[in-house]
Amino acid sequence: MKKPWIWMLVFLGIVVIAGIIGVYAATNSDDDTGSGDAPSADTYEGQPYLGDEDAEVKIVEFGDYKCPYCKDFTANTYPLIDKDLIETGKAKFYFVNYPFIHEDSKRSAEFAEVVYQELGNDTFWEFHDLLYEKQNPGEEQEEVYTEDYLVETLESIASEEEAQTVLEAYQNGEGEDAVERDLDLVKEWGVTSTPALFIDGERFEGSTHEDFVQAVEEAQGE
Repeated sequence: MKKPWIWMLVFLGIVVIAGIIGVYAATNSDDDTGSGDAPSADTYEGQPYLGDEDAEVKIVEFGDYKCPYCKDFTANTYPLIDKDLIETGKAKFYFVNYPFIHEDSKRSAEFAEVVYQELGNDTFWEFHDLLYEKQNPGEEQEEVYTEDYLVETLESIASEEEAQTVLEAYQNGEGEDAVERDLDLVKEWGVTSTPALFIDGERFEGSTHEDFVQAVEEAQGE
């Protein structure tokens, strides 16, 4: 029996986070499928990822830490991708920021980028997952991800000294360039909602996990 992906409604334009919150309005396009050309290796340089470094296929998720659909994706859909595609070495998985819902979005994105820069890939993913785990429904337009909140969250997986190092780097603007690069990619690939999934630079337009696995396996053979 096929497993429906509820969050795929987002991809089809039925549910668009920007439209719901009435801020940073975005409009999905019928031809919103990426550039059409396979991205160069430079596209992925410096981006956090999960999986085998030599995996042939590159999956990219564009996400916002204030997005409830991204929380659902991380909790319920990513584990299927991990089991069938990441752990098997067929693909590796990248996260790219698209912070558009609230000022919290940008603050948490920049802070997470500094976690990646200062503490490495593994701690970044722990922090990434924890932010989504702690996200509460209905708080998209509320200020939650303050500096104190982000530091406290980080201190649950890193030392107080490490958290202070990250905070100082964040306050010095160390995460800004990384998020700007992500936003450049958002524009280049025509992303207008979150979560959005791309396989080797092409937007995934299917509706089930089986469709996604098939798309990755087809990309392997290209």
